[in-house]
Amino acid sequence: MPPVSACVIARDDALQIERCLASLAWTDETVVVIDERSCDGTEALAKRAGARTLRHAYPGNVEQKNFALDQAKHDWVVALDADEALSPALAARLRERLAGDPPEPGGFELNRVTRHLGRWIRHGDFHPDWQLRVFRRSRGRWAGSNPHGRVRLVGRVERLAGDLEHVSYADLADQVARVQEYSRVEALELHRRGRSARVSDLCLRPPARFLRAYLLKAGFLDGTPGFLIAAVTAFHVLLKYAKLWELERAARRASRGRA
Repeated sequence: MPPVSACVIARDDALQIERCLASLAWTDETVVVIDERSCDGTEALAKRAGARTLRHAYPGNVEQKNFALDQAKHDWVVALDADEALSPALAARLRERLAGDPPEPGGFELNRVTRHLGRWIRHGDFHPDWQLRVFRRSRGRWAGSNPHGRVRLVGRVERLAGDLEHVSYADLADQVARVQEYSRVEALELHRRGRSARVSDLCLRPPARFLRAYLLKAGFLDGTPGFLIAAVTAFHVLLKYAKLWELERAARRASRGRA
């Protein structure tokens, strides 16, 4: 098997980091980049697990993940967030595939499954959720818009069966708090690109997202959690465009003030 580096970004993830790093114990090195704002025991736990840790001011999700890539020694990398972990079956399958002669693809997509509101969510907008998380650094780089970038890869991508286990939210309040932050970042990015908030964005996109998640993608099969997730997802869409509208209004006021 070629040597493999694990690259993890973290902030205040003391409850999750050990689980994440244990799933990566088979790699040849583990690099953990910790947001300078982190104030719990994440760094100490990562060091105790044998990881090479660095503190780095958080410039954005895409930029932080690329910084982590730059710290790795090997070409093949497994890039995870601290609240993600490879299931034992997926880790074994990945090791077996990398040991192939040779491992032909430039990268592997893993199917992420999220645990939220007391259960693993297997439907709706949360699943399936294929993520390109194992790839050659010489062929791939994080790109796209914050807060959720994607790996842009040159070469063939193969999908591996198994679960990339994602334990992201402590509870519903935690999810809503993140929606507040993510919608702000997304609105700023849309505003920077010159996008305007239309009435249709505010009136049609939120219910359309709910119907897609709950009915078309069978979120109802996840019971009450499926309904709540679809509702919060629709709220996320509403907030994103409402905050974009606010940014536009503030920009117009500032422009009139300078005139």
